Amino acid sequence: MSWTRRKPMEAMMPAQADHQLARTLSWPHLLALGVGAIVGTGILTLIGVGADRAGPAVLLSFAIAGAICACAALAYAELSTMMPAAGSAYSYSYVVLGEGIAWIVGWSLILEYSLVVSTVAVGWSGYAGPLLTPLGFPETLTKGPELGGIVNLPAIFIIAVVAGLLMFGTRESARLNTILVLIKIVTLSLFVAYALPAFDAANLDPFMPFGFAKSMGPDGVERGVMAAAAIIFFAFYGFDAISTAAEEAKNPDRDLAIGIVGSLLVCTLIYVLVAAAAIGALPFTRFADSPEPLALILREMNQGGVARVVAIAAVIALPTVLLGFLYGQSRIFLVMARDGFLPQSLAKISKRGTPARITLVTAVLVAIIAGLLPIDEIAALANAGTLIAFTAVGLCLLVLRRRAPDLRRPFRTPAAWLVGIGAVAGCAYLFVSLPMMTIMACLAWNAIGLAVYVLYGQRRARVEPGA
Repeated sequence: MSWTRRKPMEAMMPAQADHQLARTLSWPHLLALGVGAIVGTGILTLIGVGADRAGPAVLLSFAIAGAICACAALAYAELSTMMPAAGSAYSYSYVVLGEGIAWIVGWSLILEYSLVVSTVAVGWSGYAGPLLTPLGFPETLTKGPELGGIVNLPAIFIIAVVAGLLMFGTRESARLNTILVLIKIVTLSLFVAYALPAFDAANLDPFMPFGFAKSMGPDGVERGVMAAAAIIFFAFYGFDAISTAAEEAKNPDRDLAIGIVGSLLVCTLIYVLVAAAAIGALPFTRFADSPEPLALILREMNQGGVARVVAIAAVIALPTVLLGFLYGQSRIFLVMARDGFLPQSLAKISKRGTPARITLVTAVLVAIIAGLLPIDEIAALANAGTLIAFTAVGLCLLVLRRRAPDLRRPFRTPAAWLVGIGAVAGCAYLFVSLPMMTIMACLAWNAIGLAVYVLYGQRRARVEPGA
């Protein structure tokens, strides 16, 4: 049966020259790609949401989400160096777990990447809109229909700019991304430099006002350390986009592991410092659920000028998240097109060594979502899709260690069984800690995906080398 058919590892890389990507990325580019994708709206906004759900114990929520992501990152590092193909978790699942599971993982990744890109684009538009309307730009063209507008043109514009940059050249995109990532790190360092000296231990008492496990509050909001961790998890992923660059890495045996593990370590350190500075500087009730918690904290500290600098720099650097995820989604679509799940003509590579056709299709898809659809209510679905993919990667690590212990592993995950079980069990716990409506919506999305697979994908799948 095709559902259980596994793709041979040697068939992962394309044999046709016009399907081969240009190898232009070194490990600093991959590290910057990961940091750029990880550090974005998550740390800039979710500290407030997390504090509302867990109180000062949001620090523990960050630690738990970071530890689970660390397990997933180590699994990604081993698998990506063993199977350096652009399909990421989808490709690993195809080789290890079979075609049906691979389809579910690929379908979940579509959910993750599409919603992240669209959400970030709308978030960027939220900052750009107030700057445009005083210049005479119609306000109805800065918001989607669900907010009383016609179409969110700034969101569509920034997606078009990033997509155009990716189509122009991967190396050029990586260079600009590195510059913007440095701006982002300097911005967060500025916040820590002003907020951390104001740390007051009294702001951490009581430390865990809503308990550890997810529980429903009297206001109908699910709270607790794990409820916050399930949402804060959004702030950590992005390192998986590095695995989609496997076919463009100059030295995948070395560069992928450095990029994946290194970016998560750097971002975890940044997050711990920023979260500690935020919680210690101000009682969490003062900035809980604020859409701009870092700027609010600085204003409360009478640092309005610094707050403006942080806000402006964040807007300038926010497109790095779009670049990382739009890059990743286009590469996953590229591999699915090679495998026959999408029209194979989309897998053609341009003269500049980029998948221009599939990048354009991907950009159009997410631009429609960002420009027209009410995504605020369903953005948490991105977490559900990611957790499914991370669980599959952890399972692939365990299965391959059992099935093929002697295979070449350029990067060998330490304590692989502990790491793999930590990734699978941790992601499963975070999944059930998501809001119930999110879980039900995710199940509905995957039911649609299974129907598409049975009616369309199953008959078109190809596993031959170079397909």
